[in-house]
Amino acid sequence: MYFKSSFYCLILSFLSLNFLGAQNLLIDGSIIDDNDFEIPFAAVGILKKNIGTTSTIEGTFSFIVSPNEIEDSLEISSIGFKTFKIKVKDYIDKKVKTIRLSEQLTQLDEVVVQAPINYIEKALKLLKTNTISVNHQLNLLYRRWDVEENKCAFFIEQYIKVIDRGPNSYIVKSNIENQRKSADYRFVKNEAKFHPLQYTEWNNPLRKGIKVKSFKWKKIKNSTYDNEDVLFFEGVNENKDKINIVIGFETYKIYQIEYDWKPNVGRSQRGMWIYKKNNEGKLYLSYHNREWVGARKLPENVRKTMINSGQKVRKYYPVSFRHELIVTQITQQKQNFDKFDDMEQKDMSLYDVAYNKSFWHNFSLPPETDYYKKNIKELESRFGVSIETQFKYSN
Repeated sequence: MYFKSSFYCLILSFLSLNFLGAQNLLIDGSIIDDNDFEIPFAAVGILKKNIGTTSTIEGTFSFIVSPNEIEDSLEISSIGFKTFKIKVKDYIDKKVKTIRLSEQLTQLDEVVVQAPINYIEKALKLLKTNTISVNHQLNLLYRRWDVEENKCAFFIEQYIKVIDRGPNSYIVKSNIENQRKSADYRFVKNEAKFHPLQYTEWNNPLRKGIKVKSFKWKKIKNSTYDNEDVLFFEGVNENKDKINIVIGFETYKIYQIEYDWKPNVGRSQRGMWIYKKNNEGKLYLSYHNREWVGARKLPENVRKTMINSGQKVRKYYPVSFRHELIVTQITQQKQNFDKFDDMEQKDMSLYDVAYNKSFWHNFSLPPETDYYKKNIKELESRFGVSIETQFKYSN
């Protein structure tokens, strides 16, 4: 009897170990510098397998790996710092999940640098060579906050799969897999003609093309990224539109671009696009945020209701969209691409996608940023309803 009990315990222990070993592992933590300041937008992951993410504005990160990656190296790269490497299993064993990056000084001050416009033109010329310029699948999380009178009134989050061809081309296909919405507190209900993913690529200066000679360029500073010297350039045109761009000194790779412009009177936009390396050193989109600011007239039925109730009605009401795009996975082998349906183009809030509570519960969401928390808090404060309750009853 003792032998049988021991045998069964041994079998159960073996099965338990196998079960645990088969589970995916969460890699999360934070990144700081030598002065304990958070490091945002760092590339974090297992480079040789194209697994990873980008740290938040607060320097936090999280992503999922399988037991197959336990012996691989986790790499963390950020502009101005030395690349940090540690084995995945060693990082998991760390009690304090904080990574400290050391500053890396550049030697470019001793080098004669070309005229800024020459760097910009050559970087754009080599854009196709330096990026993944063939079809690849990006799985991404797209978030949008609708803001009315400077307060968040609606939130929608979608998990989307796209077939992209790099910044020198356009998105080939896209498909919304899952979505969830908050309660809708909007009264203007600003809606776009297309899904904001389209505007993400249309507004990207690398995709739509930069009229280089219409900008006055200057070099702002030197730094380093992943053991390469990089240059920061700023360009301003006669309309006061501004472009900031980070370019590799020797490779001419464009790692980051920011664009601040005013498309029409009374409107403004600003956006940032960050690119990270795959296992071959080619760049692909990793992170994007953008804010559109403008004004809209009230819908006629809302306007009449307000007038009938004795309220004052203005001609225009301030509105804005706040966007955030986070790439969670890249697939480069065509045979591993998912199947795609033709996605009709309309406002992000108008797609009829069933709410899958199980998906969102099990999905490895990025760490909540202060930006995320601020907007969600505004939504929750309207009627004291938590975002989880809003998800439950609004989808």
